[in-house]
Amino acid sequence: MIDLSDPHLTNQEREVLQELLNRAPHTPPTLEDMWQLMDEVWDELGCDNKNPNAPNVSAFYSHPVWTLNGLFVEQHPTSLTHRTAIVDWITNLTSSITKVADFGGGFGTLARMLGKAIPTLHVDIVDPFPSALAVARAKPIANVVYVDQLSSDYDCVVCTDVLEHVPDPLALLATMRQATRPGGYLLIANHFSPSIKCHLPATFHLRLSFSFLARLMGMPSLGPCQGSHALVFKKEKDAPINWPLIRFAERISRLSGPLLRVAFWAKKTWKTYRS
Repeated sequence: MIDLSDPHLTNQEREVLQELLNRAPHTPPTLEDMWQLMDEVWDELGCDNKNPNAPNVSAFYSHPVWTLNGLFVEQHPTSLTHRTAIVDWITNLTSSITKVADFGGGFGTLARMLGKAIPTLHVDIVDPFPSALAVARAKPIANVVYVDQLSSDYDCVVCTDVLEHVPDPLALLATMRQATRPGGYLLIANHFSPSIKCHLPATFHLRLSFSFLARLMGMPSLGPCQGSHALVFKKEKDAPINWPLIRFAERISRLSGPLLRVAFWAKKTWKTYRS
């Protein structure tokens, strides 16, 4: 069950959260219920995923539905398993990772798990819309802080389920790359899929080309972070990004995306049929 009794919630927030829970088809809500509630708030605020309007979108990402999502994540076994896998991966490299950014960290669950697991680690939660409850939950953990922007020289930048929400994922990826020291890591988990309306369709072509484009930026993939849907990338060195090449490859990806998805589906279907 999702507990709304925390004293850091205002009465108004509690009322909004309870009203959202009352709408959910199931008690406690499922992941699909949470997506449905987010879609309803998206529509109520007049957001359009094909033509994102900044004021409306800002209102959406500061809406209490994201507090509800954070509370949901903390009692959802699959979500917690993914975050535990990332914590374990970073824990195994504690000797070389002392400064981490949880970019778009939202409710801060992953960052708090990291801060508790590795007391010597400094963790920045980079998020422009933290709720009062999220900030309050992070405050007792001295090595975890909320900041509104990336600094520099991070040993590892973690970004889970963020890039599908932004109009220019590659520019944001470049910003995270710049904030990572040479030889550092980026753990990126994407969901370039129309599961929810705030996932922008303009990003979906990256589902099959993201790792290739990251490599062009000087960040080869080291493979998956086992137990999660994140991929591990390594920043090889500080070097200028060849933006004409990146944008050309992005256009090719955008144009070929539908065909590649059909080919991917056909290959997967054929393998299933053969087995």
